[in-house]
Amino acid sequence: MKIVAARNMPFAAEAFGTLGDVTLLEGRAITPNDVRDAALLVTRSTTPITPELLNGSRVRFYGTATIGTDHMDIPYLEEHGIHWCSAAGCNANSVSEYLTAALLCVAQTHGITLAGKTMGVIGVGNVGTRVVQKATALGMTVLPNDPPRKREEGMVSTPLPDLLANSDIVTLHTPLTHTGQDATYHLANDSFFAQLKPGCIFVNAARGPIVDTDALLRAMNSGIVAHAIIDTWEGEPDFRADLMERAAIVSPHIAGYSYEGKYMGTVMVYREACRFLDVPPTWTPIALLLPPEVPNLAADPKLPPEATLWNLVHAVYDIEADDARMRAGPAGSEAERRTHFDALRKSYPIRREFRFTEVSADDTLPSVRNAIKNLGFTVKASA
Repeated sequence: MKIVAARNMPFAAEAFGTLGDVTLLEGRAITPNDVRDAALLVTRSTTPITPELLNGSRVRFYGTATIGTDHMDIPYLEEHGIHWCSAAGCNANSVSEYLTAALLCVAQTHGITLAGKTMGVIGVGNVGTRVVQKATALGMTVLPNDPPRKREEGMVSTPLPDLLANSDIVTLHTPLTHTGQDATYHLANDSFFAQLKPGCIFVNAARGPIVDTDALLRAMNSGIVAHAIIDTWEGEPDFRADLMERAAIVSPHIAGYSYEGKYMGTVMVYREACRFLDVPPTWTPIALLLPPEVPNLAADPKLPPEATLWNLVHAVYDIEADDARMRAGPAGSEAERRTHFDALRKSYPIRREFRFTEVSADDTLPSVRNAIKNLGFTVKASA
């Protein structure tokens, strides 16, 4: 059985090699000819799953090792009897840790105290739920907004105008949808930004087209948005150099690229493929996992609380390096910037999640120890 897999899926050859013959290809370069005689196709979100790709092929299973599905023509898949799955939740913690690092970085750089601020979280699914947890650990009040969950589950959902008017920080964590009452394409438009509390921090680590880039730049020019943190870009791998120049932190759609977030996407798709094929899953990545680069840290009790948290987070995840690598790319043509964007994603360094670092914090305040724990670090037990 032939299986086509994207090369940037960690352990794809090892996992799917237990099910058939695996051909590894660059995700953006997969062609109709590549998949014509494949039974299974597994990729990440850089591969558009379209009728043009799949017409005339033998593909009967498609899996994306990502949480997003906007790169897939789901009606086509279902109409043609192609079983599909996503890896919902696989990198949710990674995105929440990205947001933690980004906010602490901006706060320390610009003399902002996060504790006591109000954060509006638009979209409270797998990612948004973890973002709420991290924001609470940092001492912020959270205003959640998720109309679908309010209708379906009765979840408390702050009306969007109230959230925008009262939040010091606004962060997006919705899927990209173009139709329906909850369509999110260009949700963040001129009207959206006009309702924002002036001087806010704005974050997009969801999908690029949720934000109207020109509207965001106008909001930044007028001082409505004081600091922007941008991981996902309208039109990526093309991205706007003018937005990059103005934003406080930029990165090439890698918020969910922790080591754990990436390999768990592969694991989840592999297990669903086994279920589809009615074979027991036998592969596990455990024997292949790398040890953490920063297994131990000590909290500095002499620093203010948020500086202590920033030092710990920065030691494990250097988000400033992500920002510097993106800004170091060519300033020339769109084609050059596009190539740079994809190269950064392809060669992204290993980033371990906070839970693999044990922190000694006996001499810190109880509130700081609790914050360290609630951000996800393992706190060393007292002697």
